[in-house]
Amino acid sequence: MTSRPFKVLGIQQIAIGGPSKQRLSRLWVDMFGLSITGNFVSERENVDEDIAALGSGPFKVEVDLMQPLDATKKPAVHEPPLNHIGLWIDDLPRAVEWLTAQGVRFAPGGIRKGAAGYDITFLHPKANEAFPIAGEGVLIELVQAPPEVIAAFSRIAG
Repeated sequence: MTSRPFKVLGIQQIAIGGPSKQRLSRLWVDMFGLSITGNFVSERENVDEDIAALGSGPFKVEVDLMQPLDATKKPAVHEPPLNHIGLWIDDLPRAVEWLTAQGVRFAPGGIRKGAAGYDITFLHPKANEAFPIAGEGVLIELVQAPPEVIAAFSRIAG
């Protein structure tokens, strides 16, 4: 295996789905004290999500509280309840190229702008014959880290 040409820097987001954002917000905002920093609605992605924040600055982690616009349609953002995790990546295009060459399966859609404005792509939760490595049941989002996040993580990694 060739040397990995990228780094996973840290967690960018945790996306949690449920039939009601209000119930999710009761725990994450009212009980845990996270603040809502934005909202994202997409018919195509069948989602109405509140974006909450944990921490601050380059180490802030998004906690996306998602409910489906229509619980009978796909994608079903509330099933499973832990919808996906997002990882900061220092060089997303190189990561995708290298991981693909190693047999990692990506979900359709390629690299694109995500709800928070960063370039993103998703590892498929299930492997197949052509791509035997996947998220083992977990949808994993890879997120291009902006320069300030890369710099902050490099300072602590030392």
